[in-house]
Amino acid sequence: MLWAATSYSVYRHTLPHDLLQRIFGEDPAETWFTPRFYLRKSYSIVAFALMGAVTQLALPPVHRPALRGALIIGAFSALIEVLQKLHGAPEGLGWSAFDVGCGAVGGWLGVSAVTFVARRRAGSSRR
Repeated sequence: MLWAATSYSVYRHTLPHDLLQRIFGEDPAETWFTPRFYLRKSYSIVAFALMGAVTQLALPPVHRPALRGALIIGAFSALIEVLQKLHGAPEGLGWSAFDVGCGAVGGWLGVSAVTFVARRRAGSSRR
């Protein structure tokens, strides 16, 4: 999974890249104010939410599962950023920090969703 997350070849052949190319064309000058930016970051949060959900299901229960998920997935996102930088990614520290934040938010959302569903099921089974 780490290889896929850091591979530009994988990225170019997945939905976000192709979809964004078709809608907006190539945009090497992407900024914080372009629709492309918000679409890419939304996709990132959803992808990390899925990882957070899997993490929650795979690990034993803890007192603050959403915090654990945010920290684990945020750390994974930070590792991705470091590896991308080592492979010549042009993004600066601000972009990378924002991407790590998206990873942490996604991890938190995924764990929160799993926790919410588990509590709802537990509550409905008691009735």
